[in-house]
Amino acid sequence: MTRPSLRWTIPTILALQLGLLWIQGAQLHRQNQALEGLREDIQALTESIEDSQSSTSYEDEGAAVPARYQADPEPKKKMAVLGIEEEQDPAAKELQASKDSAQKAVKDAREIQSKLSFEENARKVEEAHKVQAATNSWQLWSWGAIAFVVLALVLRSVIRRRA
Repeated sequence: MTRPSLRWTIPTILALQLGLLWIQGAQLHRQNQALEGLREDIQALTESIEDSQSSTSYEDEGAAVPARYQADPEPKKKMAVLGIEEEQDPAAKELQASKDSAQKAVKDAREIQSKLSFEENARKVEEAHKVQAATNSWQLWSWGAIAFVVLALVLRSVIRRRA
């Protein structure tokens, strides 16, 4: 009697072990994919932070240099004609206005980029939760099937011993 039960028990146990190894491999693959995604997100975030810090440091460096070390701009020439001075003044105002609008555009673009990255990260997290929920439900079914097979084998062996 022990011979027929061993004939089915050993292949069944080996098949169960193979199934468990396959499930473990799938879990490791999923974890690896998640870690790679996190690594890419961290690298993108680091690059974004470095870019924002480097652009602000360049803007700050020009303002932080003492006046005696700054390159002396061309000396302003006073014109004898009042009409020419009035024409240069609106040009300087226009230049300043365009500079201000460019800085405002850069600031707005950075705010929009940060909002988009937050929305993108939220979308990725939601997607990861959906994948994890699908994986967990699949794993629950597989564990249930394995438990059912093991229970059936145990009951079969008990019935054969009594018979």
